[in-house]
Amino acid sequence: MIERRDFSSWISGLPTEPGHYPGRALGLPRSGPGSIARPGRRVIALCVDWAACLLISTAFFHGDSLVTLGIFAVEQILLVGTVGYGLGHRLMGLKVMRLGGGAAGFSAAVLRTVLLCFVIPAVVFDVDQRGLHDKAAKTVLVRM
Repeated sequence: MIERRDFSSWISGLPTEPGHYPGRALGLPRSGPGSIARPGRRVIALCVDWAACLLISTAFFHGDSLVTLGIFAVEQILLVGTVGYGLGHRLMGLKVMRLGGGAAGFSAAVLRTVLLCFVIPAVVFDVDQRGLHDKAAKTVLVRM
């Protein structure tokens, strides 16, 4: 017979040591500027970016979903690659940085965006709340 304790290693979530918080292992503060961006801010930022891209797509391309995705990708690559944040990130006070500090850069922005467009890498994340797209690009989304 299978009991609940047989599944407790994965049902209870990822193991963490006492005092753990997202970003601790990366040397980031618990809260405030430079701390890991929490999921609520991330989702709102994504919705802002998607809405802006959808408006452009609707105005010029009849709302074609692939065109909307393409506009989103271009926006993310250009803005994250140059200034470190997309429109939604900026409105929510977030920025994308390389691990250890510094700007994400164009190559990291391309890799991060391509994976972000596949969706799944963005919703699979670790104990530091970094999605697979950020892990692959060696970036982290932090509060400004």
